[in-house]
Amino acid sequence: MNTIDNNDFMILNSIIYKIHTNPDFLAMRKELLEQLKMIIDFDSAEFHLSKGDGSISLTSSVSYNKNDALDFSQVYENIDYSQGILGTGKSFVYRETDIISDKKRVETEYYKNVYKVNNWHYSLQLVLGHNEIFLGVITFYRNKEKEDFKYSDIFKIQLIKDHLAYRIYKEQENAIKYGDKVSIQDAVERFGLTKRESDILELLISGYSNKEICEQIVIANNTLKKHVLNIYRKLDVKNRVQLFRKIKET
Repeated sequence: MNTIDNNDFMILNSIIYKIHTNPDFLAMRKELLEQLKMIIDFDSAEFHLSKGDGSISLTSSVSYNKNDALDFSQVYENIDYSQGILGTGKSFVYRETDIISDKKRVETEYYKNVYKVNNWHYSLQLVLGHNEIFLGVITFYRNKEKEDFKYSDIFKIQLIKDHLAYRIYKEQENAIKYGDKVSIQDAVERFGLTKRESDILELLISGYSNKEICEQIVIANNTLKKHVLNIYRKLDVKNRVQLFRKIKET
């Protein structure tokens, strides 16, 4: 039976919370790898997103302790067994040694060009999918002198996979809905914001809390709430997370 200790459980709770609440999608992905390092032993990791065109093509890589000059985004497209796995559009976790023997792995061009040159030997893969759509993949690497990943590592990753897949799915959905982000000035002109709403929007995007905004422009909290609701209504968003997705930071 797979179990996790209290410390790992608290870290996983924090990770899941930030997956859903961090409005900066790129920062969330980077922080995710850093936090996972606290509960899973890996030496390097990379997090790719799908191109969103229905293929298994990858883009937008973020990494942990990896040479950023090395781009492995096309590696998966050239591996027969990966094509079948990524193409299911479902989320799951596996060790590479569970689907291909070590004897065969070390003879592949994939192993020689990716693993061997970096002194890696083992990997744990998190494939991300939602509604039968492939969304991305995270690969965790261990150096050659270490043991393979354990099933307890798989269990920990399984606890976050659906949360992460859903966040990516919503990001892609919002990208289609909203298109490219607009500047505050563009939003003022396009959505007819008043001068007061424009000032509040700029403070919201800059990360100020409601209390800090009230102090900054000297208004009551209830008055601020009314202005914020008007901004949400005009921009067709429901909360700050959606607002950050739609408006460029100043």
